[in-house]
Amino acid sequence: MKVLVIGGGAREHALCRSLSLDPQVTALHCAPGNAGIAEVAELHPVDALDGAAVARLATELEAGLVVVGPEAPLVAGVADAVRAAGIPCFGPSREAAELEGSKAFAKDVMAAANVPTARSYVCTTPEQIDDALDAFGPPYVVKDDGLAAGKGVVVTSDLAAARAHALACVRVVIEEFLDGPEVSLFAITDGETVVPLQPAQDFKRALDGDEGPNTGGMGAYSPLPWADPKLVDEVMDSVLQPTVDELRRRGTPFSGLLYAGLAITGRGVRVIEFNARFGDPETQVVLARLRTPLAGVLLAAAEGDLAALPPLNWRDDAAVTVVVASHNYPDTPRTGDSIEGLAEVAAQDAPDAYVLHAGTRLDGGKVVSAGGRVLSVTATGTDLTRARERAYAALGRIRLADSQHRTDIARAAAEAARD
Repeated sequence: MKVLVIGGGAREHALCRSLSLDPQVTALHCAPGNAGIAEVAELHPVDALDGAAVARLATELEAGLVVVGPEAPLVAGVADAVRAAGIPCFGPSREAAELEGSKAFAKDVMAAANVPTARSYVCTTPEQIDDALDAFGPPYVVKDDGLAAGKGVVVTSDLAAARAHALACVRVVIEEFLDGPEVSLFAITDGETVVPLQPAQDFKRALDGDEGPNTGGMGAYSPLPWADPKLVDEVMDSVLQPTVDELRRRGTPFSGLLYAGLAITGRGVRVIEFNARFGDPETQVVLARLRTPLAGVLLAAAEGDLAALPPLNWRDDAAVTVVVASHNYPDTPRTGDSIEGLAEVAAQDAPDAYVLHAGTRLDGGKVVSAGGRVLSVTATGTDLTRARERAYAALGRIRLADSQHRTDIARAAAEAARD
């Protein structure tokens, strides 16, 4: 089949890489893509938020499947426009994507479906904000109700900082702090059948030791050797299936990728948030471990045929990804810097380690930075220790002026697994 992927980050590069390795895929296109995706897919300029333009491109390409990567196009209804053109699309409708587009909507769905989550208040006035902050106390968890590219959440013990963030939002969700390790669990669904993927853990803070500001994610790993083997089944029963069932009951079935951000608390699993698409950087490690060809799974979800698929097949290998970010990320990242060493990684580290591009572009034949998160250096190995070694060895070949990365991605999990 011919496949068109919408987006231009490392998540889309990971999707395109997996799709390019699928023998079912006869032609792979991406819009708008980036410098790395250009190596495995034909790129097309398009406004990813313009549903009519995306549907028109898919029609011209005679695409048999469109995969919408980022959240903003989904919330804008791009998947609806593609389906209206008669083309199968992997991604939820505009109405169903409100599960990510509005934290308040997600809380309402979880309450109706009896999904365990943090107690919360939805606030629109300074008085409501002050009452909610006072009710929960520190550490304060303040979430912009709308899309914020993974950076709309502030967790702080500083009351003034929490209040300032809340006041900067039109509508804000303030909730109790959830203790315990966090887990990301993706599930592919056609609106009825739910197929969970392997869990992963990402690292949101910019600096080692979970210090520094919140980011879109600085690295991830899978599997989670410390997690309860029954975790996926538990989350399926208490979170994923009830949520999908509730959305279908409301007449807004969710078809695509349902992402549950979870906290493993002393009182059990609690949902931190839902996303309506593959997460970045967790996608990089989850897809690195998936042995089942990807295109057929995504098409089955798009066409409502997931129940007919055999169980997914996974590699035993562990996977680690480390994000290389621009100078001054996540504040005002510098762009336009030359990236060197990519050919060295391809020559010396592949196939066990490889580079997925996030914020890059071609400038006169050279690859330069074009965003805050620039690259995701991804590696696999027999265990997390070996995968980490390979990822950081490959990262060491890359040269990007004044770039930053965390040195502790998956370190604690790898050490615990060895003990």
